This record gives sequence, C-alpha cells and structure tokens, in this order.
Amino acid sequence: MPLNTAPLATCIFDEITEAIAGPGLGIFPGFLNAADTAALRRDFSSLPDWQLTPAGIGRDQAHHNNERIRTDKTRWLDGSTPPQQAFLAHMAGLQQQLNRQLFMGLKDYECHYARYDEGDFYKKHLDAFRGRSNRRVTTVFYLNDDWQPAHGGELLIYGHKNRQPLHRVQPEGGTLVCFLSEQFPHEVLPARRPRLSIAGWFRVDDPVSSALRL
Repeated sequence: MPLNTAPLATCIFDEITEAIAGPGLGIFPGFLNAADTAALRRDFSSLPDWQLTPAGIGRDQAHHNNERIRTDKTRWLDGSTPPQQAFLAHMAGLQQQLNRQLFMGLKDYECHYARYDEGDFYKKHLDAFRGRSNRRVTTVFYLNDDWQPAHGGELLIYGHKNRQPLHRVQPEGGTLVCFLSEQFPHEVLPARRPRLSIAGWFRVDDPVSSALRL
C-alpha cells in the first residue's frame, strides 16, 4: 500500500493550532492512519540495535547520559526512507500552520525515534527552560500496536506548578501529543513491553530574542 504523502486535513492542523494557542497542549488520537503508523513502526523496527544510541540529557558541551533520569534509546530521523519523508512532510505542514496562525517564528523541526524497552523510563523534566532554549513546541507521536493499560509506559503531563498530572496519555499508535516545551513538565512511566515513539521539537533560531517576542 502506498504511503500517504498528501497534506493532512486542514481540520487536524486547526485543532492543534487552537490547542497550542489556548491551553498550550493537546492530545490527538488518529493523527495518522493505521497504515502510515505501521509503516513508521516497521521503519523503526528494521533498525539494528547498534544504530540506536542511549539517550542523553542536556545539549552541546553539557550533553551526557544519566540512567537515573532516562534509559530509552534513540535514532534521529534524517528523511532517508519513504516513511520518514512522509512524516517529516506532515510536520512541515504543521509548522507552516503554526507560523501562519500564531506567528511563532518556528524555523525547523528535529525529531528522533525513541525505544523504551521493558523497565525503561524518563523521569519528570522540561524540554526547554524559559528564555534559554530554542525549542518552542514538543511533539510525541506513538507507533505502538495494540497497546494496553497493563503495558505501562504512560506519558504524564503536569502543569507548571502541579504535583498531580493534568493528563495521563496511553502511548497508543497513531496518537500525537503537542505542547509548549517551556510550560509542561512531563515524564514517561516504566514500560512493560517495548514502547516506540517519535519525539520532536519545533525550534526557533535565537532563544533569547524569540522568548521576548512570544
């Protein structure tokens, strides 16, 4: 079956834009259909283990591994396969929509596959610190087939000052989660079976000047 490379329906981009403009986060089951989600899952699963890297924290010189904070393994998408190309095309369309409607000044999008094996986790964290990062919007897209609550691996999303989560997201295939990177701490609970996703970030060039404009 050929991959769906056509632009997604405008309505889903409108829903995401409204969510980012309003509460700053949204959860969108069925963002991609089952066939396109399965194509990405196969693309990810075809990677040999040696191409996956233990995920780190921090950036540039401060980047390091810390298994007390996260234990997943990642591989950056580079558009080298048709499923990756199709996914990146969809996210480029979303970037254009966010810029056109919200004037966010997003310049690019980066994303990686993330695999959480049994017992893997990611402790509560922020993807960006206010005024000190060029990440503006976080996306998480799930690739898992037939995920059940007993499998664990939930994404917990918190408000800025909340100790209890605002949302508990099951990592069901086809679901997209979007939120403002600076505003919502989140964590991934330990998985009880392999858990596959694509984590990504829409970015701006200059974190200081962009933070002043928003």
